Amino acid sequence: MFSIKIIVRTLSVFALVLTLASCESFVDIEVPNDRITGETVFTDDRSALSALDGLYSQLFNTAFAAGGNRSVTFLSGLSADNFEVTTPIPEVLEFSENEIFPPNDYNLSLWSGAYSSIYMANALIEGAENTSQIDDAIRDRLIGEAKFIRGFTYFYLVNLYNRVPLVLGTDYQINAQLPNVSPEETYAQILVDLNEALELTDETYPEDSRVYINASVVRALLARVHLFLGDWTLAENFSSEVISSSNLYELNQNLDNVFLKNSSEALWQISPEGWGGTFQHTREGNLFVRISAFNSPVKLSDDFMEIWEANDLRFMSWIGLFSDDTGDFNYPFKYKIQFDNSGGELTEYSTVMRFAEQYLIRAEARARLGNVSGAIDDVDQIRSRANVALVSDSNPGISANNLIDLILIEKRKEFFAEWGHRWLDLKRTARANEVLSPKKPQWNNTDSFYPIPEDERMKNPNLEQNEGY
Repeated sequence: MFSIKIIVRTLSVFALVLTLASCESFVDIEVPNDRITGETVFTDDRSALSALDGLYSQLFNTAFAAGGNRSVTFLSGLSADNFEVTTPIPEVLEFSENEIFPPNDYNLSLWSGAYSSIYMANALIEGAENTSQIDDAIRDRLIGEAKFIRGFTYFYLVNLYNRVPLVLGTDYQINAQLPNVSPEETYAQILVDLNEALELTDETYPEDSRVYINASVVRALLARVHLFLGDWTLAENFSSEVISSSNLYELNQNLDNVFLKNSSEALWQISPEGWGGTFQHTREGNLFVRISAFNSPVKLSDDFMEIWEANDLRFMSWIGLFSDDTGDFNYPFKYKIQFDNSGGELTEYSTVMRFAEQYLIRAEARARLGNVSGAIDDVDQIRSRANVALVSDSNPGISANNLIDLILIEKRKEFFAEWGHRWLDLKRTARANEVLSPKKPQWNNTDSFYPIPEDERMKNPNLEQNEGY
C-alpha cells in the first residue's frame, strides 16, 4: 500500500541487527516496506537494542520527523499563519495557500515517512513478542518505546489527515488493502499504545539520554492527547505528573540553551547523528536560519511579528533578522547552527517535546475546568521566563474564555516553527476558518485536512479521499 523507499542507511542498521525468518529482507530497497514479510527474530539483547536504535535513527532520516522541508514542522507551519513563503516551489506554495493537490510529492513524503516509522515500530514489537532470547526488561523496553513511537506517529496522522489506515502489523497482504478508519478508532489505538507504553517504560532515561523515551515523555503525550480529546481532567492530571518531575525538568531561564543536546527543558529529542558523516547540525537549523536572501524557503509572517509584547526574551533569542538589498527577513532562530560539517562536537538536538508545553496544557485544561487562578499560575510560569507582564499582576480578574485566548497566543509564541503546534491548535479549537480565511484568499473549510496522496489511492482502492479533494 505505501510507496516508501527505505533509506539505505537505516536499512543497513536493521540488516546488521535483525535475522529475518523468510528470504525477503529489509535491504531489498526497491520493495516498498509494506511488502516485507517474515518474522523478525532477535537473537540476543544486543541485537534488540541495536534495532531500537535503528528505529530512533529512522526518525531523523524520514521526512515526517526529520525537521526538513517535508516534515511536520515545516509543512504544518506553512498551513498555518506563522510563515510566509520566499520560494517559487509549487509544492511548497500549495501548502502555504492551503490548496494541496493529491499528487503533491511533499505530501506523499510526509505520509510515507510516517508509515515507514510505524512499520518499523510494528516490526520491533512483533520481534520482541516472538522471541525468548532477550531479557524480559529489554523486551519491555523495546515494546514500550516502539508503541510510544507508533502512538506518537498516529497522533500526527489523525490530526493531519483525519481518516487514515490503522496499520498494526507487518503482513503486506493485509496492509495493502486496509481502508481508512474513523478518527475515533485511531485515537482509541493511540490511547491503547500510550497506556501500554506507560506500563513498560522506566521513570529514568535509558543511558541518561533524552533521545530515548521514559515514563514522563509518555505522560506528556497522554496529556496532549487528552487535551485534544477534550478530557480536561485527564489532561490536567497527566501534565501535573510531568510537572512534578522536578528532578528531571525545568524551564531553561537562558533561552539560548533550550534546544541544546540533553537540555533540561527537553522531554524528547532526536539526534542529528543519524545524518551520518561529518554533518553536525539539525535540519531545522539548516532549513530556517537565513544567511542569504535565498537559502531558506520561508520567513516569519508580518502577522506573526505583530503579536509580540515589548521586551519578550523569546523575540530576542528565538527570532533572527537577515537584511540585504532585497529586503528584511525575520526567521526562526531557535536552532543557531545553520550548517556545520566540521565534525566537531554536536551541540544541538532536534527537540520534539518540551517541558514548557506541559504548563500550557495544564493552564488550558484548568481554565476550561473553571480553575482560573490555577491556570494563571501556569501561564505565568511561561510569561515570567519570557520577561513579560504576569497575568496575576496585569489582569487577575480575567475571564476563563479570555484566558484561554491568551494561553493560545502564548502557545503560538512559544512553539512557532516546532512540530505544527499552531496548525493543530487552530483546528482542534475550531478556529482555523475564522483565523485563516481572512489571511488566505483560497482558504476553504475542507482545507483543515491534507489529501490522501494520490499514489497511495492508486495502489489501494479501499482508501477514500478526504472531502474537498
